[in-house]
Amino acid sequence: MLNPAREIGARVGGRLAGMAGSFVMCARAVKSGRFISEPGPTRFLIVPPGEAPSPRHAAADAASWFRRVRTAATWGKDARRGGADRGDALIFVHGYNNSQQVVMQRHLRLAADLSEAGFLGVVVSFDWPSDDATLNYLEDRHDAKRTAMQLVDDGIRALAVRQTPDCTVNIHVMGHSTGAYVIREAFDDADDASLASSGWMVSQVVFIGADISSASLCEGRDATDSLYRHCSRLTNYSSRRDSVLKISNAKRMGVAPRVGRNGLPGSAPGKAVNVDCTEYFAHLESDAAIRQADQREEIGAFVHSWHIGNDIFTRDLFETLKGDLNHEEIATRRREADGSLVLMRGS
Repeated sequence: MLNPAREIGARVGGRLAGMAGSFVMCARAVKSGRFISEPGPTRFLIVPPGEAPSPRHAAADAASWFRRVRTAATWGKDARRGGADRGDALIFVHGYNNSQQVVMQRHLRLAADLSEAGFLGVVVSFDWPSDDATLNYLEDRHDAKRTAMQLVDDGIRALAVRQTPDCTVNIHVMGHSTGAYVIREAFDDADDASLASSGWMVSQVVFIGADISSASLCEGRDATDSLYRHCSRLTNYSSRRDSVLKISNAKRMGVAPRVGRNGLPGSAPGKAVNVDCTEYFAHLESDAAIRQADQREEIGAFVHSWHIGNDIFTRDLFETLKGDLNHEEIATRRREADGSLVLMRGS
């Protein structure tokens, strides 16, 4: 049987996920020489294509790993900064019930599709200790909370402090499902630990199928004040057809609608943008020709995980990461009469 990770890794090339391997920050404990679904210290890995993360993939030290990430992220000169080197690093945070094989499959697909869209930076995965079991939701949530701080302290902040006047790497973070919860808690914990004064910032925060409450993203909420404070923009991709998040609501006795299903609240701050994918996904799901044309790969529950492997989403994400356009000028979006933004196939 063809290994999807090996196939994609072979095609992407050395710069993103080929000979040099994929960059992964792993927050799992180690037992008998293997990573397990329990929290552990952050290890900085370079994972060869076709393999799942292993302790033997750890870099000699964190400093050398960050130097390689910085080199891979740097793609050109920024005229706005006097010709200084410019780069981009997207940190991807996976959801719950993800095996390490699935984590790498999504990592490689995301890197390959973004590269084809024109992204010249690097994708880095933050692998927190989710378990490959659908009944492990609450334990996964607990482990996500326990390891969230490592995302900022060992990853984002460590990369930010390595910025120099002659080289700036824009840091972006994207969370899928419970990965959005990891990001939200990481930012909040960082401020609680007095890391706010360290001056770390990210450019774009992106949520897909986000399993956090919509209300928590209101302006002035303690849970997300830090998130908004430390990013330039937050983009949430929502779909009312995401039945996985409907089930998630049931686990909470019908309360706290998820932002990945219901969208951002009306009281979200101006730097928060919602892109409604409901209409597009309905076409994608019902029209075989559109699905064949737009969907390069399906990894996991389609209604909840279609984004990675989808050409339209990837093109929209690329423009979001560039940050050059007003959020309503992106070709894969349409503004409705009520002011909402809708994902569309575009021209």
